[in-house]
Amino acid sequence: MRFPLMSARRLGLPRRAVSQILLTQLAIAGGVVLLATGLFLAPLSAQLDDQAMRRALAIAQSAAADPSLAAGLLAAGPTADGPVQSSAERIRRATGAEYVVVLDLGGIRRSHPSADRIGLPVSTDPRHALAGREVMEIDEGTLGRTARGKVPLLAADGEIVGAVSVGIAYDSVRDRLLGAIPGLLAYAGGALAAGALVAYLLSRRIQRQTRDLAFSDIAGLLAEREAMLHSIREGVIALDRAGRVRLVNDEAARLLGLAPQSPDAVTGRPLDEVLGEGRTADVLCGRVTGRDLLTVQGPRVLVANRMPTEDGGAVATLRDRTELERLGRELDSTRGLIDALRAQDHEHANRLHTLLGLLELGLHEEAVEYVTEVAGVHRTTAEQVTEKVHDPLLAALLVGKATVAAERGVPLRLAGSTLLPDRLVDPGGLVTIVGNLVDNAVDAAAGSPAPLVEVELRAEGRTAVLRVRDSGAGVPAARREEIFTEGWSTKQPEAHRERGLGLALVRRLAERQGGSARAGAAADGGAEFSVELPEALR
Repeated sequence: MRFPLMSARRLGLPRRAVSQILLTQLAIAGGVVLLATGLFLAPLSAQLDDQAMRRALAIAQSAAADPSLAAGLLAAGPTADGPVQSSAERIRRATGAEYVVVLDLGGIRRSHPSADRIGLPVSTDPRHALAGREVMEIDEGTLGRTARGKVPLLAADGEIVGAVSVGIAYDSVRDRLLGAIPGLLAYAGGALAAGALVAYLLSRRIQRQTRDLAFSDIAGLLAEREAMLHSIREGVIALDRAGRVRLVNDEAARLLGLAPQSPDAVTGRPLDEVLGEGRTADVLCGRVTGRDLLTVQGPRVLVANRMPTEDGGAVATLRDRTELERLGRELDSTRGLIDALRAQDHEHANRLHTLLGLLELGLHEEAVEYVTEVAGVHRTTAEQVTEKVHDPLLAALLVGKATVAAERGVPLRLAGSTLLPDRLVDPGGLVTIVGNLVDNAVDAAAGSPAPLVEVELRAEGRTAVLRVRDSGAGVPAARREEIFTEGWSTKQPEAHRERGLGLALVRRLAERQGGSARAGAAADGGAEFSVELPEALR
């Protein structure tokens, strides 16, 4: 790859791209001007030759039309002071021809500018003219190279008695051609100057656009850019001023769900057409502004940043925050469990103190009844859940959520119609949906006059139906679709993660399985969230 550059240096050629482009353009402009000049001169020379021959032929025709010339030819022999010589010389001087030669049927000159050549045979073949044909040619003769015209000379009765040959000095034709060259070169020089000026202006513009880099530097930057874009673990997507995709690297194709498509297949297409309508397209196209904007694309939580470019386009970067969000939610659950354990530890200490007091007072039967009652409450909750929810992951989740909710003063119960067999196709997805909805419901019910969260899980054929009701303030009808938008939340964000993704993930997970997620009003007030997942059970 370095050979062309090394050769250029040995030849003394400039290394900068703009200089090479300027020299190339000047060479092309100069070559075009020279070629155009040559192409113009070639037909001009032929045109001048034709004009000279036609002029000679016209003079010859005029001379042959003079009846005294034929009469003089027939009346006297070849003499220098005869009527033929005097008439021919008169015509030559009047027309400016090089010569006017009259010859008889034997090809003998009857007239000539040099009188000593009268009576001698002509130097060129006169047969065509003596045969009655007119001739135009450029030929060498005794007077040098001339443009000639030859016509037959007719007597009064129409019989051919000789021929008239007229020559135009070829030097005059060449002089006319040479005389046209300065003007032609002036036009060519003007065209070359205009081309050089345009080439210079164009090269200056290219210099600004290429930042005065050499071709090797540009090629190196392009190779480095390709390697970097396809190796980094951050999605990069570039758009033009019209919102069309200019570039998508491998990671962006994966994060946006474009992996089955070739990056070239989406290049040049509008981003709204590639991704469809939604928050992700709005963020990447700049209709939603800000830094570190969160969006949900398919099952992924993405963080997007957008930077405009000088040409009116933009470059957007994408980071996968799915695992971070999952860890954040696990951290929330862990914190909730820790708070519940702390509360239970405090409650356990109170119960031990109560049990110790009963034993010290000798109330052994009362102590046994107290222990049986306390242990039975927790066992009953776990048994109720496992009897109706047979999937171990969901059952464990509901037991844990019930414990945490109880410590916040919110009873969590299962609806009487709950019955879900252990035949789930994607238990993890349903765990995410149930966990998000229950957490939101507990937050909404906490602090209400009669706090309560009710969960209903049942199977209708192969469809799983989930309903979560709470006793909170409910969701206004006008905002029941807005709450599923990424970033929408009524809670203050915590330090380790953003709010407003739980319900968006619920809907995306439901839609990914061909289902739906809706918000409504519970029968006794509060909110009710319904999720249906077709083909969720085997």
